[in-house]
Amino acid sequence: MDIFVGLVHFPVINRRGEKICSAITNLDIHDIARTATTYGARGFFIITPASEQQDLAQRVCAHWIEGIGGRFNPDRKRAFDMVRIVPDVTSAVTGVRDLSGKEPLLLATSAREMSGCISWKNLEKRVYKNEFECILLLFGTASGLHQECIDQCNGVICPVDAGTDYNHLSVRSAVAIILDRISRFRRQ
Repeated sequence: MDIFVGLVHFPVINRRGEKICSAITNLDIHDIARTATTYGARGFFIITPASEQQDLAQRVCAHWIEGIGGRFNPDRKRAFDMVRIVPDVTSAVTGVRDLSGKEPLLLATSAREMSGCISWKNLEKRVYKNEFECILLLFGTASGLHQECIDQCNGVICPVDAGTDYNHLSVRSAVAIILDRISRFRRQ
């Protein structure tokens, strides 16, 4: 099964629930690219329509692919080679099709409990049975994915439950935990 990661910067919500475009961070690009590579993801899409944010992400990636960073640290170059910068979720889906030749199952992630979310046990069964060949996991920045983005998805994975009443992971941590869980399902 092919796994792809999408980091959505628009449409996401702020703390008041308003639709916004969030800023790209260097740390998110670094950590998620490395995590995605470690867990065998086929690609990492940074999703933003903001041209200045796209330019920033391109400069960061270029430093680690073509610049001194890539020459100094070939492992980091390998991770950054999988990064694609696209303006919207539809373009990420097209990118997944181009890279894999498969139609992805589009799954949203959220720290908020949502009606009808896919439990981890159910997801494990579906991964184990190879019910789908390709997944594009969408992770929201800021305060999470806007409903408009969630509505584009085939489903929403239930929140990561650590057994406490606190649930405010960084997106980088959420990506690592979710990729680790799905990777474990695949290895069974």
